Amino acid sequence: MAYEFIKTENRDGVYIITMHDPPTRNALGPEMAKEVLECLDIFEDDLAFRVLLLTGSEPSFCSGANVRVFNQRIEDREAGSVDAEVNTLPWGKMESQYASRGQKVAFGGGASSIPLRIHKLQKPSIAAVNGHAIGVGMGVALACDIRYTAEKAVFSEAFARMGLIPGDGSCWQLPRLIGMGNTLLLQYTGDRIDGAEAYRLGIASKVFADDELLDASLELASRLAKGATQSHALTKYLVHKSLSMDFEESLELALVAQEQVRKTEDHKEAVQAFLEKRPADLKGR
Repeated sequence: MAYEFIKTENRDGVYIITMHDPPTRNALGPEMAKEVLECLDIFEDDLAFRVLLLTGSEPSFCSGANVRVFNQRIEDREAGSVDAEVNTLPWGKMESQYASRGQKVAFGGGASSIPLRIHKLQKPSIAAVNGHAIGVGMGVALACDIRYTAEKAVFSEAFARMGLIPGDGSCWQLPRLIGMGNTLLLQYTGDRIDGAEAYRLGIASKVFADDELLDASLELASRLAKGATQSHALTKYLVHKSLSMDFEESLELALVAQEQVRKTEDHKEAVQAFLEKRPADLKGR
């Protein structure tokens, strides 16, 4: 299927999504978000697609949300009724609004829903960060299981520079990757860091010369696509759940998962291949 703001490709089980809107350097506007969400559903539902590789058209990964959309929202809000100011500190005002929201917040199909959708994928995901990953663009990269980065890449938690907060999940993601102090430093300042610094901090798993990034990312993705993807899915599940469990609870959950994967065709094939001293032919079943 042809899309306006993204390009897709399947390479032997690796489903490649390339964010592609050169005039905005791949800004994640509502139209692109809708297309990405549709493709993520396709990726997860099709057994032929086993690993996601997400990147952007040069020279950018994703330059963030579309600022023109911000301006339109401001104009729309100012054209309507203006809420009376409440004389209270931000935390108290926020907690009051959150408590009176009436129902659970609906994420809809906007840019901020993309990181959550990627986070919940039951297949491995890799971000090949080839250029600017700004604001929600950085959040999209953080949502992937693994981040490979080019040296020239630029990461920025740019929300505060727009008078906003990181509404893309990075307040949950970043402290788990780089700690509280480093997270707040990046989020308070919106400072830009390159690929090497992202790797040093632990945001990226590996850093590559600019012209080596895509090949290295495809090599890893292809390797994972030939692996035991049922095992990958449950490993991801265990890692996510274990973040809020103690050691014993995590181990108990792992024992249940182990019993499940023992029944897969891939486990049987892997054992047989080991005994016969040959490479395993894993099917993801």
